Amino acid sequence: MNLLERLAAVRPSDRQLRWQEMEFYAFVHYGVNSFTDREWGDGNESPAIFNPKALDTDQWCRAARDAEMKGIIITAKHHDGFCLFDTAHTTHSVMYSPYGEDIVAQLARSCEKFGLRLGIYLSPWDRHDSRYGSGEAYDDYFCAQLTELMTNYGELFCLWFDGACGEGPNGNVQLYDWERYYALIRKLQPGAVISIMGPDVRWCGNEAGHCRESEWSVVPAIMNDKAAIATASQQSDDTDFRTLIPEDSADIGSRDAMSTHTDFIWYPAEVDVSIRHGWFYHAAEDDKVRSLENLQEIYMQSVGGNAAFLLNIPPHFDGYFHENDVGRLVELGDWVRTSFAYDLLEGVTAMRQDIDDKPCFVVNMRETISPKYLVLQEDIAQGQRIEAFTLLRKSNDAWREVMRGTVVGHKRILCLPDGVSSNEWALRIDSYRLDVFLRSFKMF
Repeated sequence: MNLLERLAAVRPSDRQLRWQEMEFYAFVHYGVNSFTDREWGDGNESPAIFNPKALDTDQWCRAARDAEMKGIIITAKHHDGFCLFDTAHTTHSVMYSPYGEDIVAQLARSCEKFGLRLGIYLSPWDRHDSRYGSGEAYDDYFCAQLTELMTNYGELFCLWFDGACGEGPNGNVQLYDWERYYALIRKLQPGAVISIMGPDVRWCGNEAGHCRESEWSVVPAIMNDKAAIATASQQSDDTDFRTLIPEDSADIGSRDAMSTHTDFIWYPAEVDVSIRHGWFYHAAEDDKVRSLENLQEIYMQSVGGNAAFLLNIPPHFDGYFHENDVGRLVELGDWVRTSFAYDLLEGVTAMRQDIDDKPCFVVNMRETISPKYLVLQEDIAQGQRIEAFTLLRKSNDAWREVMRGTVVGHKRILCLPDGVSSNEWALRIDSYRLDVFLRSFKMF
């Protein structure tokens, strides 16, 4: 097969397809750091400090639902090794704290109540456990806790692993047995994607909410190199890391970029960012919640740019989302619902025909419309095919260019220029791989 044939042949798994439909979901960083006012604990914190007075996972889920999120990923264990779940394998857990209740279990019940899916973050790096750095003995411990999390809390949509890796209390660094972890996950939670340090979902490469202009899901297989992902990940409590955007990775999936590779995979992107500067709660950031405009911009780049949006909301140390964060989530949800509530092309069939010798999808309306947003989707079960497109409108019996775009993938959202109107619109596919499988063409 030639290059285009090989690229077009790469398809997502069923679990990746189900994950892609979620589009927008929450991260919840909660633990002993919430009580020490730190981002990264050292593993020496006493469980006695963990004592929330008003923990309310229903409130978390209500706020996430109001923001139009579809799930929540919780830090069941961060690098400090403190566990928010009932585990038989350590006393460094919530069960030995004054609070004394399984928070992951509470969240699982709340997710079911509010129609959200549950995901788990379990840090492979454990700065508390003495087995870390010992090799197989620590892998046994880690897999035992994975097994608890995957068998006691219902169906999970995601197991999320970051690339942080450092010394444990014994001074050694653990060499993770990723293939063993993956095999266990596939056995116990076959529908869950394995994210970031895993084969299913790719980190976009920054924590600043930045997405590439052309965010391909079909990429070189080398992008799943775990050592390279770990190297690019945050390795210390570096506050500047959250605003850094790498300058050398703008093009990862074009024909030119792929021409030097032979192996390709379906590896879609996730954009992870916190609603505040920090990932854990800090009272000093109560008045530093991201603006609605900034969150809209990130939403358009991620959900509207063939990626998923993972937005972190850090609970107050007493166990609830702060009112400033909740208010912003409600505003964001209102914007999503209002902006994409009514498809102006609903009931109109897009007819495929050629314009300028290129495949086009044409819609004819009885009335003139002035849309604000263009929303496109490919049938990604058939692969990712569209490389470039142009939106046209009919004016004085001639087709006029409105705007251009690059990749589509699962979803592409573009904001149209103000005041552009017509009763005839066409989507011209300027460059594509073998054929085009358009799932939807909508305007809002």
